Amino acid sequence: TDFFKTSALLWSTPNAARPLAHQMAISQLFLLSPRGDSIIHRDYRGELERSTTEVFFKNVKFYQGKHQEAPPIFNVDGVNYMYMKKNGIFFVLTSIDNVSPSLAMEFLLRVTKVFKDYCGIFSEESIRSNFILLYELLDEIMDNGYIQGTSSDTLKSYIFNEPVVVEKKKMKFQLPKFNPKTTSSDATNKPISFKDSKTGGKDEIFVDIFERISITFHSNGNVLHSSIDGTIQMKSYLSGNPELKLALNEDLTIGVGNKTGSYGSVEIDDCNFHECVRLDEFESQRIMSFHPPDGEFVVMNYRITSDFRIPFRIFPFFELSSPYKVELIVKIRADIPETNGGTNIVVQFPVPKSTSSVSSQTGIGVQGQNTEYDSKKQMVLWRIKKMLGGTEHTLRSKIVLTKAHTNSVKKEIGPISMQFEVPLYNPSSLQVRYLRIMPTAPGQSTNPYRWVRYVTKSQSYVCRL
Repeated sequence: TDFFKTSALLWSTPNAARPLAHQMAISQLFLLSPRGDSIIHRDYRGELERSTTEVFFKNVKFYQGKHQEAPPIFNVDGVNYMYMKKNGIFFVLTSIDNVSPSLAMEFLLRVTKVFKDYCGIFSEESIRSNFILLYELLDEIMDNGYIQGTSSDTLKSYIFNEPVVVEKKKMKFQLPKFNPKTTSSDATNKPISFKDSKTGGKDEIFVDIFERISITFHSNGNVLHSSIDGTIQMKSYLSGNPELKLALNEDLTIGVGNKTGSYGSVEIDDCNFHECVRLDEFESQRIMSFHPPDGEFVVMNYRITSDFRIPFRIFPFFELSSPYKVELIVKIRADIPETNGGTNIVVQFPVPKSTSSVSSQTGIGVQGQNTEYDSKKQMVLWRIKKMLGGTEHTLRSKIVLTKAHTNSVKKEIGPISMQFEVPLYNPSSLQVRYLRIMPTAPGQSTNPYRWVRYVTKSQSYVCRL
């Protein structure tokens, strides 16, 4: 809401009468660390002082004099600040002109993707180690405050500095070794200008099928609304830029009016494709052909609203034990296959404003779980490291109130929200049948490594009380 209110405010300023070309001029682009230190600062037009970094950080932490974060777009003393936070780092644009809010936020998002493509991983350390490369990128991306292009593939022709590869920090404990035929997810953290001849790398390509689930449950456990937002994402380290053919399920149907309802078929409502994808064989054989651009890119987006297997179900139960005590029992059931498991699970719900304390208990002898009550946010959090398919876990929270509760106390508790990630699983059953890499020259025979990964994540997973 604050975003749209601020956007409307910017558009209503007198600057709106200026010519459109001048409205799109961006004065500065800078990156700040979580502590407010300036990491990158590029002044394109010389219109503003460098102190805008201090003004921004002060306002983003204490907006309008309150201890709260500022909206993504705000105005201070005639200067428009537009920012995005990524991995704790602030990406900020400033302008004295009436820049389109949508354009600014889309531009910031693309800049973060370009930086990740060229640095490999996105962290404060990698940015500081590659600041010369990133300044070179910023000079090519924008000229005198006007956007020139944000394609990693196109920029590669104008960039001459090599990236400094920064390794991810290792965990304190060692994970057990898995099947040697699989590869770590960190393998995609190589920069796009990674040179095989220098580092002993190999031709390989990564395909990720990400599905983000949105579900709303009734208090009795029934599903009120469900949908899947899916993405087929790819990152290529193939030499020679060969043509690829990516085949999906043969029984895939697209469009609400084309759904067959047959058992085992994959039905999606709508989809869109990257501009490089050719669809000559898609209608008949569900095959996409394309030459992959450098960097990470989305091959296909799709949306599903038909019935699918719900990965986790939430069952809440109320007990009014006394006038000053309310007990909420939350049961989580994993309806995924037993061979799969959810990780990084966080269940949370708000409690009434009159709450004085909350004590929570999980099952006896259960490991890998912890609970917390945040009194400032009046929020109960329940964290589960891993939950295998076919299992159940229960949380019992005793809420003590400072005043006697009324019949409306249920309305003050909840809703219950859940965050999770399930690797190697996708509820839509969309599958990659094969990924063929066509030879770049007659008689050429290559066998690059192909890695396909399925990941399901929660997007809006809510149970009403």
